Amino acid sequence: MQELIPLVGSVLNILLALFVFSRGYRMTVIRVYSLLGLCIAIWNLGTYFLFVVKDDRQALFWARFLQYGVIFIPVLLFHLSLLVAQIPVGKYIPVLYALHCILALSNFSDFFIKDVVRVSYAYYSRAGPGFWFYSALFAQLHLSVFILLKKRRKLPPLHKKRLTGLIIAAGSLAVFGLNDILPILKIYKYPWTNVEVYPFGSMAAIFYGLIVGYSVLQHQLLDIRVTLGKIAANLVRLLFVFLIGLFLLLLVSKLAPANTFNPLSLLIALGVLLATATVASIYFPRLFGRGDDILERKLLGDRFEYHDKVKGFIQSIHAYTDASLLMDDLHDLLVNIIKVRSYYIILLDETTRQFSVFRLHPKQEAIPLANIHVDSPIFQFFKTSGSDYLGFNLMYSIPGETELERAARRHLVRFNPEFCFPFLFDAEFFGLVLIGPKASEELYTGHDLRLLTDLVKSLSLVINQIRLKKQILVAEELELIGRMSRGMAHDLNNLLTPVSTLLQLLRDGLLDPGKREELLPVTLRNVMTMQLYIKEALFFSQHHTPRLEPGRLDLVIQKAVDTVEPSLKRKEVEVAVHTPENIIVEMDSVLIQRLIGNLLSNAIDASPAKSRIRIELQQLARTEASRDWLRIKIIDEGEGIRRDHLKRILKPYFTTKDRGDETRGFGLGLAICRQIVHLHGGNLNIASEEKKGTTVQVDLPSRQINRPMPALALNSA
Repeated sequence: MQELIPLVGSVLNILLALFVFSRGYRMTVIRVYSLLGLCIAIWNLGTYFLFVVKDDRQALFWARFLQYGVIFIPVLLFHLSLLVAQIPVGKYIPVLYALHCILALSNFSDFFIKDVVRVSYAYYSRAGPGFWFYSALFAQLHLSVFILLKKRRKLPPLHKKRLTGLIIAAGSLAVFGLNDILPILKIYKYPWTNVEVYPFGSMAAIFYGLIVGYSVLQHQLLDIRVTLGKIAANLVRLLFVFLIGLFLLLLVSKLAPANTFNPLSLLIALGVLLATATVASIYFPRLFGRGDDILERKLLGDRFEYHDKVKGFIQSIHAYTDASLLMDDLHDLLVNIIKVRSYYIILLDETTRQFSVFRLHPKQEAIPLANIHVDSPIFQFFKTSGSDYLGFNLMYSIPGETELERAARRHLVRFNPEFCFPFLFDAEFFGLVLIGPKASEELYTGHDLRLLTDLVKSLSLVINQIRLKKQILVAEELELIGRMSRGMAHDLNNLLTPVSTLLQLLRDGLLDPGKREELLPVTLRNVMTMQLYIKEALFFSQHHTPRLEPGRLDLVIQKAVDTVEPSLKRKEVEVAVHTPENIIVEMDSVLIQRLIGNLLSNAIDASPAKSRIRIELQQLARTEASRDWLRIKIIDEGEGIRRDHLKRILKPYFTTKDRGDETRGFGLGLAICRQIVHLHGGNLNIASEEKKGTTVQVDLPSRQINRPMPALALNSA
């Protein structure tokens, strides 16, 4: 009966190889795997005939036939492991293939296989010199397993599962394949025992096909994505029943008394088992396991594939720390697993305080979202109803919809979604997920919606954690700047000592009067420069706690303009201020005035004579229910900033003002501006083009979060 094991292994692997090849034969990894499956099938088919043939001549033919499959298995599995692990394939791969081709050619002679020998249950090959050399190359199988294990440790949780099946399959093939080599090397019994070597490699080939088939079905191994229809899913179930029945019948035939089983009775028993399972699957589906059976959903996935994958993604989502990687895997889940036709992920941009499309499918031109803000109908609907989602298809409509619900649908109708889910954290909305219809035109089930709701809630938590982490990194960066500033300030203070001594000597008349008149102004100017440098550097070393009080932002801007009036007149630059009156903001007025003053000074330095600087203050569309956001723009007509400088302009100690002592910059002005903005919970952005001027944009909240807004008279300064 044991001859059926290699026959089943051969049929299973050739079918799996053909199936994989049909899914994407242009991909190298698919072609390599298909060749590997074909070689395993040739090996098992030859093994089957070595069980059933009766004379030495036929046995020698099939012994050499199976070796054509065996010879290429190590190099194919090694090549496959490199491709799956995404390790660059070196120039040594063609050399290995050429070496194995030479071994295959030697198989026509006695160099590889001398002849065959009959053992108690089948024929076995007798190794020639070439086979001994091949046995050393067989170690590549174990190297393949090591490569996959090393790669698996570096992968995110969701991707580790994709390699697990291949590692188990390759490991079993390596271990049990080595077992089948032993009789060829004249080792017919296991060491230190009287037990004959049994061809477990053929059984390992069956399990190899099953494990890889499961990994393709459940985890998209080899980047093959399969959505089973009802008929295909039922055939997979019947195949599992058939293979389990075959294994148990073979086990019974080995343990039963002699002559109890013969090949015909075994085939009849398998036929009855398969017919019984088929009838049961049709008339008693729940008995067969198509109800809520956990094991079956593990094998095939609820709703024929993707529900378990969505659950697995939700369980592993907390491990993501990078938004880009998270969005890539989410795209794969939505488009290739759930197979949605389209989706949009809309998020609140922390720097612009506006909603924008963060990710979408399919790709298209930029979509303006000026009409989406916290007071939009869609957010008002979620706020008042407390619903987890809003359906747009009439098939999902619930009788008695409100006018607000209809307005919310009209608001997003241009995206053609099936459902809209909100991103929500700490009672604040910061985005939307719009899911389009399925590519198959199937409707979403209640279980689909429950999973999508859980998915979006988990995404809300993780995305907010990633955003918080970025804020922490900014704070750590500023702390590092503080330490640098303290060191530089200390050095500059030391430099002041000899300068002060020189000034004292000049004051006491101990130097030549002519030299004194020449050196004294220069020395005093240097002292003032270094003291100013120290003052700005120390700004970073102190833990500032801004004195936040309600004040009129338009008046603070005007005061900042007044402080730079001498510079404006000296350079004949005009300032045009456009600010609404009575704009109340919770702020440290001194720091904000310093912020505006620094930015204006930079604009004046960059502006040509008799040019114009514009200052604009505007209120942004609401994105939060608890506060408003204000935007200050300072626009000059100067030379602009080079693109490579623009990337570094906010970093401390980077300056472009290096034209001499009077105009030389310290590289701390804009860094201090950014520090002041961050202390107020805002954002600072700079846009510039050479020869076209520069626009500095400061966004400030009207009040700090979790702080009550005190009452303030509109006429207060």
